[in-house]
Amino acid sequence: MPDTCVHTDAASTAGTGRFGAVLDRIENETAALDERGSPAGYIPLLAGADPRRFGMAVAEPDGTVYGVGDWQQPFSTQSITKVFALALVLSLDGERIWQGVGREPSGNPFNSLVQLEYENGVPRNPFINAGALVVTDRLQTLTGDAAGRIRELLRTESGNPAIDFTPAIAASEAAHGDRNAALAHFMASYGNIANPVPDLLAAYFRQCSIEASCADLALAAGFLAQHGLQADGSALLTRSQAKQVNAIMLTCGTYDAAGDFAYRVGLPGKSGVGGGIIAVVPGMCTLCVWSPGLDRRGNSVAGVAALDRFTTLTGLSVF
Repeated sequence: MPDTCVHTDAASTAGTGRFGAVLDRIENETAALDERGSPAGYIPLLAGADPRRFGMAVAEPDGTVYGVGDWQQPFSTQSITKVFALALVLSLDGERIWQGVGREPSGNPFNSLVQLEYENGVPRNPFINAGALVVTDRLQTLTGDAAGRIRELLRTESGNPAIDFTPAIAASEAAHGDRNAALAHFMASYGNIANPVPDLLAAYFRQCSIEASCADLALAAGFLAQHGLQADGSALLTRSQAKQVNAIMLTCGTYDAAGDFAYRVGLPGKSGVGGGIIAVVPGMCTLCVWSPGLDRRGNSVAGVAALDRFTTLTGLSVF
């Protein structure tokens, strides 16, 4: 039988709760998928992950979390952290970040160099690697410890102080990070990077090495469903800023597959090559799904299928 769990810091939840039966059904249907994709082979420590593993969690604004499968298993968050980096920069620095990065879909792979030369070192959006480097660079300037601030936000919003970096993953990415180094140096040549490139890359790889579970990330992303309000009721973002982040997630959050993701899932989402995807139902809940097998665009095959089924079965989407 599927192992559906419910955790809440509020009142106890009877039975499998609001989303339990839906998650059980999704877990069963996902287990039957023939094609699961392949783990991220260019990061050696992720390459050996089992593509059959699967976890999914849904978090409500009151802290109730529903989960199935490996929903409490920490995994490498990778590009999912880009959402939290952008939110922190917006909260600290307002609109200034948009001077150095755009808000348009790229239509190219997440690590592409092609558009930067044509567009004078300004990346298309903050969720491709070049754009994320610009955001991390700004957060590093504002705080002196970009990766540390992202970890702090994840710990605070999830309530899990054990969330941490994985030095071996960061080292593995650094050892195979020539493309990211090229992106950073190219943007620096246009004056779009303020910190020394080696320092920026160290912060970026460290940020991407954070491990967290589906439950952690569903809770941590709750401010995007609550119009910018954090778990304690304080505002990380204005309502308008939360709308902006969700909009960019919808149009750019799954790289050059964003159109297909919007068509199938109908929610703002952000994927990572560790196999995780977070998604937001504004005003209602946040989700995280994890399965390490990726499609050719770097998105979890089972994760996208599970989110597709969730919005189809529940009718919850932004459309």
